[in-house]
Amino acid sequence: MPTSKSIVLSLLVSVSAGFTQPGPPHPIVNVHQILDADGDHVISAQEIANAHRQLRKLDINSDGRITENEITVTFPEGHGPGGPGGPGGRGGPGSLTVELVRDFDKDGDGFLNLEERTAARAERPSRGGRERGRGGPGGRGRGGPGGQRDPATPGPQVAIADAKIFPQARLYDPAVLRTLFLEFESKEWDEELKAFKGTDVEVPAKLTVDGKTYRGVGVHYRGMSSYSHVPEDYKRSFNLSIDHVDSKQRLYGYQTLNLLNCNGDQSMMSSALFSHVANPYLPAPMANFVNVVVNGESWGVYANVQQFNKDFLKEHYGSSKGARWKVSGNPRADGGLRYVGDDVAEYRSRFEIKSKDTDESWQALIKLCKTLNETPQKKLEEALEPMLNIDGVLRFLAMDIAVVNSDGYWTRASDYNIYRDPNGVFHILPHDMNEAFRGSRGPGGRGGPGGEPGRPGRGGPPGHGGPDLDPLTGLDNERMPLRSKLLNVPNLRERYLQYVRDIARNGLDWKNISPVIARYRGQLKDEIALDTRKLGTLAGFLKATAPAPAKAAGDDHKERGDLHDFAMKRQEYLLQHKEIIALPKQLASITYRSARPKIAKESGGKKPAPKSAPNGEGTLVINEIMASNSTSVKDPQGEYEDWIELHNRGTTERDLSGMYLSDSSSNIRKWKFPAATVIAPGGFLIIWADEDKPRGTDLHANFKLSKDGESLYLTDRNDRVLDHLKFKKQRRNAAYGRYPDGAGKTQSLLPSPSQSNRVRE
Repeated sequence: MPTSKSIVLSLLVSVSAGFTQPGPPHPIVNVHQILDADGDHVISAQEIANAHRQLRKLDINSDGRITENEITVTFPEGHGPGGPGGPGGRGGPGSLTVELVRDFDKDGDGFLNLEERTAARAERPSRGGRERGRGGPGGRGRGGPGGQRDPATPGPQVAIADAKIFPQARLYDPAVLRTLFLEFESKEWDEELKAFKGTDVEVPAKLTVDGKTYRGVGVHYRGMSSYSHVPEDYKRSFNLSIDHVDSKQRLYGYQTLNLLNCNGDQSMMSSALFSHVANPYLPAPMANFVNVVVNGESWGVYANVQQFNKDFLKEHYGSSKGARWKVSGNPRADGGLRYVGDDVAEYRSRFEIKSKDTDESWQALIKLCKTLNETPQKKLEEALEPMLNIDGVLRFLAMDIAVVNSDGYWTRASDYNIYRDPNGVFHILPHDMNEAFRGSRGPGGRGGPGGEPGRPGRGGPPGHGGPDLDPLTGLDNERMPLRSKLLNVPNLRERYLQYVRDIARNGLDWKNISPVIARYRGQLKDEIALDTRKLGTLAGFLKATAPAPAKAAGDDHKERGDLHDFAMKRQEYLLQHKEIIALPKQLASITYRSARPKIAKESGGKKPAPKSAPNGEGTLVINEIMASNSTSVKDPQGEYEDWIELHNRGTTERDLSGMYLSDSSSNIRKWKFPAATVIAPGGFLIIWADEDKPRGTDLHANFKLSKDGESLYLTDRNDRVLDHLKFKKQRRNAAYGRYPDGAGKTQSLLPSPSQSNRVRE
């Protein structure tokens, strides 16, 4: 019977040379990398003794065998199977997490305490040595702007009592800059986080936010190049699991936080701006900024970006059920939904399932790929309609290309999320948002290998793009069938270009986006000045976020313009594109709620719970309106004006501060609720639609209602539509709304402002 040692040596001989397989080229996993736990390029006797534990990580489907497909699984850049610093690869489930908790959790509580982590580190030392020369731990390398970096200096000390608190604001409120205090039990917390990068070990910490303490929060370093290219002692990105020890613990309704270091982004605003522009069009992660203090020392400003998880699904779909996949990758990724046969292993090597792993989910994904790739063009839309939210995909593709997301589907065939709802319909959603709103980025920036400028062919990834990136790039790229298949259907292509046009007109319009940039600039500039561990410079931040192009001598801004320069050039290029100029008139509505899927039932035939976000979304409704008021109801100034009644049908007080009311789908931020606007539980609120200026505590919107009929939109601070009321031509002195209050059928009513609605007899 062969010994463990002979089996390992046999594997090394037969596998280290690698296998080949059809399709695009992929880096091959070298088993030597897996067994060489300490990174010294020698497999010691102890490492051979532990080989079974390491090799077990390759058995993706847990069937007790390691197949060729599983061995040829590849890894995200900088994250080989042994941890950070290993050879790069295609991503997806190849980014295997080394499981240590199961082996070192001696007390069986599900996580590792300090003693258990110390034992785990002794067996799996930090891999800092492998990252020398790349800006990783143990060396200055080339990480971050400016190439070689001097060692970082400690940040200022910050006391919990000195931080401003915002207990009433939502976690992702863009107007709020919270301070998050992390307190680790060990002074060697950074070494611990580096040692356990790429494993299932989270280092517990005490988190204090807005004066409230959350214990047992799990912390680990996240990211690929944003981790491996960062010099020693400079800021790295964090992932926080609020529910690490206490499964019911939440921070303002959320269980996971992603705190990004904005590596390579001098403006620091890519994720926040992408979220701001995208949310009127499709479900996208929310984002704002936070200060992070670790063990009393400031680590500066981080982007706080929402996690794609059950919390996200509940907010946008009213249900957390269904299947979720994350499609990670790099420029040679192959997660674009190509059909590669019926072997589930092929798809497991491309897509990382984040929900319950069932064969039914994988078979549905394979069917989607096959339908997308093998259905004739004339029948494609009809064939996909039952299984794919096509309009949502068009919005996703339009947003991806309009803001030139260089971590997006158009350039990588990866870096996005997939959700299959309980009705069996697939939805395609953004994931990485931190490489948008930038100019060209060196060789390949306008097309890359294998394609003409701005219109790459099949020869390779299309590069990073710039303001003149063709919105019809990649239409012949087989790696990206969502583009090459859907956009070759004439009516789908036209609808996609209409969304691109609308994003250019509104999302990239400097009049609309400049107030957002100015707000964040004012919020962050003083903090960035104090940040000793930042990856950019204050001068770079101010230049990137300046209200107009900088006029520095010798700088023409053609290659790396600031946000103003990008927005102006990108908008001009798109609106002058010949196929966009030839489009028919604007779409009727651009808010994604009009295209949002309605989940009619859960698995097992049960109806879903009413749509409800952590802040109580779904309880605020537009309850009653009056659009032709001549003798019926007077406002506080004694005038007969149009009015709108909101109703809080929830059981807690609702704060409307910073939310919006509008009668235009293309300008959903038409009128903003002033600070301290609240509705009591079960209460009503009247807004006079009379274009009058504010008068005391009365609410006067800056628009009037049309007696001939129109639509009203109530949106939250992140431009998500909370309620929408459409009404037709109105009779004089008649009201219109829901009966019974909040949830009933819309119909003509007797005017009853600030009271329960009454129907006409």
